Amino acid sequence: MTAKPLLEVENLRIDLALGNKKFAAVQDVSFTIGHGETLGLVGESGCGKSITALALIGLLRDPLAIGGGTIRFDGREIQSLSASEMRKLRGNRISMIFQEPMTALNPLSPVGRQIAEMFVLHKGASWREAERLAVEALASVRVPAPDRRVEDYPHQLSGGMRQRVMIAIALACGPDLLLADEPTTALDVTVQAEILDLIRDLSAAKGTAVLMISHDLGLIANMCRRVGVMYAGKLVEERAAEDVFRAPSHPYTSGLVASLPLLGARARHGRQRLKEISGVVPPVAAFPTGCRFNPRCYAASDICRANDPAATPLNSGGFVRCHHHE
Repeated sequence: MTAKPLLEVENLRIDLALGNKKFAAVQDVSFTIGHGETLGLVGESGCGKSITALALIGLLRDPLAIGGGTIRFDGREIQSLSASEMRKLRGNRISMIFQEPMTALNPLSPVGRQIAEMFVLHKGASWREAERLAVEALASVRVPAPDRRVEDYPHQLSGGMRQRVMIAIALACGPDLLLADEPTTALDVTVQAEILDLIRDLSAAKGTAVLMISHDLGLIANMCRRVGVMYAGKLVEERAAEDVFRAPSHPYTSGLVASLPLLGARARHGRQRLKEISGVVPPVAAFPTGCRFNPRCYAASDICRANDPAATPLNSGGFVRCHHHE
């Protein structure tokens, strides 16, 4: 018998209210994440990746709101939970690493206290016990001299150290699901590698499932077994990572893969100009009719401009939304 997924997202729609009108910023998004699995979500900025993650953890705010579909976590529909039930879930069983720790962390509170709050709120620990656990949490994310660092404020830490504090907060209560939204943004390459290794090691040790959000395909290839490709609020392809990078089915995915620089033996055959996808992601209020990628697509035809393609199952597993994927 197949184990039930930890997270099931079905036909999720997120509406953006602009004046008296509502626009679907995210539409028909469906995916699952199993216990201990890492799923990658890729796409350019503005494709709806981050607001999808915020919907999963109940943090959407006006003018954004869930307009339809279901989100089930461990068999329970998140939309049916009360505010108090959602607070018990958030930070405890579902946690999130935000893009920019400097805006996510409280600048007026020492980082040790911010970590300790998680143990007080969700585990019923006393403040004395929580402060001891905060030191252990910083040590677990490889912060040097954690007993001293707990007294520091966010502005006293480097970008890499602030990101480690965010990870310590997110993993403090041993969540079942971790949402990592661009966890290495603005970090130098060496620190990026350290942060990714840290997330991988800690999730493996605790059996934590991960939704890894990024526009960096190299990062996703290194971290994930399955990949969802998002464009203009829709999942246009979702398959095993190996298949996505070896033989992408959607023209948008093909463009993303083709934009990766060649390394090693392939690069030595001659210098090659990086390929790019012409145009930009349209704003939510100006999504085109038909396939949302059609204005930028080299394969677009009349049917692409008229009809939005349905999700077509692939023989290798997963699906693609494209009239011409074959």
